[in-house]
Amino acid sequence: MNTPGDKLLLGLIGAGIQRSLSPALHEEEARRHGLRLHYPLIDLDLCGATPGQLPTLLAAARMMGFAGLNITYPCKQAVIPLLDELSPQAQAMGAVNTVVVRGGRLLGHNTDGSGWTWGFRRALPGADLGCVVLLGAGGAGSAIAEAVLSLGAAQLRLVDTDAARAQALAEALNLRYPFRVSAHGDAAQALQGASGLIHATPTGMAKLPGLPLAAELLQPSLWVSEVVYVPLETELLKAARARACATMDGGHMAVGQAVGAFELFTGLKADAARLEQHFRRLLRLAPPDPDRST
Repeated sequence: MNTPGDKLLLGLIGAGIQRSLSPALHEEEARRHGLRLHYPLIDLDLCGATPGQLPTLLAAARMMGFAGLNITYPCKQAVIPLLDELSPQAQAMGAVNTVVVRGGRLLGHNTDGSGWTWGFRRALPGADLGCVVLLGAGGAGSAIAEAVLSLGAAQLRLVDTDAARAQALAEALNLRYPFRVSAHGDAAQALQGASGLIHATPTGMAKLPGLPLAAELLQPSLWVSEVVYVPLETELLKAARARACATMDGGHMAVGQAVGAFELFTGLKADAARLEQHFRRLLRLAPPDPDRST
């Protein structure tokens, strides 16, 4: 556990992350605990790098004394073979968004699932989990899939542009949650009779603006959860609200996962309410330039 006066070096590895609020969130919460924390962005796009350079980046983080790293798109699954140990949650989810460095060892964790759950309970209490559709079976999607099943979803339908990836995730989840998960070829088919929709794809980033599915598929009986948080009101959320759907913006998951990551990095409990207030204030001050959360 860190104590007041300690210095910490953290960072975020991902692509197109210049609008990430993770540095501001972690640095401010650390300041409130009396810590001196520096949190640089390691943007693959700016470096001209790919996930193939992860071994070099992780080796550099070890040498430079990083206490930990957040990991985001497109590295949440690619980083796994490079780590010394995985938490049970990360192992089950097949994705890592938080790497803690302890004694030179890289320990992989996942706070996306717990972060999504934290936000879901706040934003959509009592939401119907009878049949949930999840768009995206990548790093964020796999974590959220585990989380929504843990909450008691009776059916989970996966949709991904990579059909093989969706099928593989469905098969892996059915080993722990028998007969509850299925892979579907398109959103229209999957949404028939669904009670909720979770969007966990890159659509909505600056590079990929627009809707992840046809707006007419959104019905008033459907609740909609988004993972993209800048802009906070994505095209998907605008379309969902126009059709009277209950919604959850991506800020809820962003704050929830940051709360969990801060505790893993520092051993200290983050003030979730304070962190969320700071997050939403930062969004109000940010220039309008869509990007993706961590």
